Amino acid sequence: MKIVILSDYFDDRGGAVGIAKAAAFGLKSFGHDVSVITTIQNKSLAGKRNENGIAVYPIYSNYNLFWRAYISLRNPQTVGEIKRIINKLKPDVVHAHNIHTHLSYHSLKIAKQSGAKVFLTAHDVMLFHYGKLVEFINLNDLSCPEKFNYKISIWQKIKRAGKTYNPLHDIIIRHYLKYVNKIFAVSNALKQALEDNDIKNLSVIHNGININNWRIEEKVIEDFKNKYDIKNKKVILFGSRFSGIKGQDLILEIMEKVLKFVPDTVLLIAGKTNETVKKLLILAEKMDIKKNIISPGWLSGDTFKAAYRASEVVILPSPYFDSFPLINLEAMACKKPVIATCFGGSREAVTDGETGYIINPFNIEEMAAKIVDLLKNSNKVRAFGEAGYERVKEKFNLEKMTQNYLSWYNKVSR
Repeated sequence: MKIVILSDYFDDRGGAVGIAKAAAFGLKSFGHDVSVITTIQNKSLAGKRNENGIAVYPIYSNYNLFWRAYISLRNPQTVGEIKRIINKLKPDVVHAHNIHTHLSYHSLKIAKQSGAKVFLTAHDVMLFHYGKLVEFINLNDLSCPEKFNYKISIWQKIKRAGKTYNPLHDIIIRHYLKYVNKIFAVSNALKQALEDNDIKNLSVIHNGININNWRIEEKVIEDFKNKYDIKNKKVILFGSRFSGIKGQDLILEIMEKVLKFVPDTVLLIAGKTNETVKKLLILAEKMDIKKNIISPGWLSGDTFKAAYRASEVVILPSPYFDSFPLINLEAMACKKPVIATCFGGSREAVTDGETGYIINPFNIEEMAAKIVDLLKNSNKVRAFGEAGYERVKEKFNLEKMTQNYLSWYNKVSR
């Protein structure tokens, strides 16, 4: 079967891009002819390259993202090249993952008109919103509700988008979705959020990872511990992307409480040192806990794996709808317990009280208590870690995700 993957990016940034990349190589391992159409923001790198037996076609696209609500619908920089490449490859299946920045939703129409079966994996809420979904959260309720109303009004979208609001945005996206045979949501929570906002034709396929890729030599872990002087300390790994969404201050409040009970604890921030992280470090200094914060910058490859392995617990207290974060799966593959947000799809991966805890990230007292509980109980850490490993191996492996994709490819007609 000839399969083309569409993804705005095809690099090592993880998240949805990591799934698109894993899917490409997963499908190739099943014997299929896989190609990737992506974009590049450096014109000199556009063209074609071969990446471990997969033909990758980077198309140049670079524009002021202020106009994304318009350009993401039909990008004049990319649609001509997409049509040329797809008509040349003549794929049986085109599977889109990330197209809401550069490749644009018009690529779905191009794919369908080529005669291919067309699929779209929704990794987030961008099919109906302008960023992180937070409007459903009741800040006065510190419990962990299991059901939410995710419906967003036009006025809420205008408030979020401001001057970037496009009144035709949703209408045109729904038009292009008519060219898709099936939309995959990466969690049941995301499926509900999409349905609450009038997106139909959905099925759930959870993300999967290759757990063998998370094995690492002990020496690499020891070198990592020595480099950051954490060999005899309790390490909390925070591996999520720090953004402008309010909530990063919660991390420091939580740390302040944890340190009262486990003073040798350090928070390891595995992410780019952006403006938000810089502000957090300044605030940590004012709170006199900066010595307990380690920010090594962007980690990848064996270094990122070593960060997981060197940690006691991984936390993901996203104060917004987090569809189905890979960090949960990666932590479990490294046999680490996870304390994750109740907002989004984390509870579908993390089993509360068995592989970690599900919390309301705004409940600082509970969050700190759960962390302390694990840091003081090494037997529970090991038990949760082992249970998480077995869970990810059984339910969220790359082979299972790939087989689910292939099942749908074979099920639908052109």
